[in-house]
Amino acid sequence: MARNNDRADQASLREEPELIEKLVGINRVAKVVKGGRRFGFAALVVVGDGKGRVGFGTGKAKEVPEAIRKATDNAKRDMVRIPLRDGRTLHHDILGRYGAGRVQLRSAPAGTGIIAGGPMRAVFEALGVQDIVGKSIGTSNPHNMIKATFVGLKKIQAPRSVASKRGRKVADILGKTSEQAAAS
Repeated sequence: MARNNDRADQASLREEPELIEKLVGINRVAKVVKGGRRFGFAALVVVGDGKGRVGFGTGKAKEVPEAIRKATDNAKRDMVRIPLRDGRTLHHDILGRYGAGRVQLRSAPAGTGIIAGGPMRAVFEALGVQDIVGKSIGTSNPHNMIKATFVGLKKIQAPRSVASKRGRKVADILGKTSEQAAAS
């Protein structure tokens, strides 16, 4: 019986690499009932592997640690893969919209760092992006900012996938300059 538990533990270690968990926010919420209010907590968490996979989740519970655990489990379930250029930035600039939240995500040259506000910064750190410029336009609500960021990130397309869809070469998609074409 002990052997089965060891195998299950080893299997779970192989499935989940080291994940980066970022707590974005905790809100105290109240439910009005007969005789007063019942207080609970709502947590917003971002989880990523630092190599191009990221997810976010929310959780509500009577206690803070339980809300964080629920949010983390939710985030791990809903992780998505985002293509990165050189493993450090985005392939192209993009605008993401969710509700009143709009975010502008711009790829940046090496050494720029993460220039973005609170909730977006947590997403980029968990994703493993090292150089990016992000701007929030409209709302400062963390939920809508994160959802708008994910809408934008899901629209990112790698040049290789675009080339394969169009039946062209990657160089045609990226638009080789005449100097590079003359050199090759």
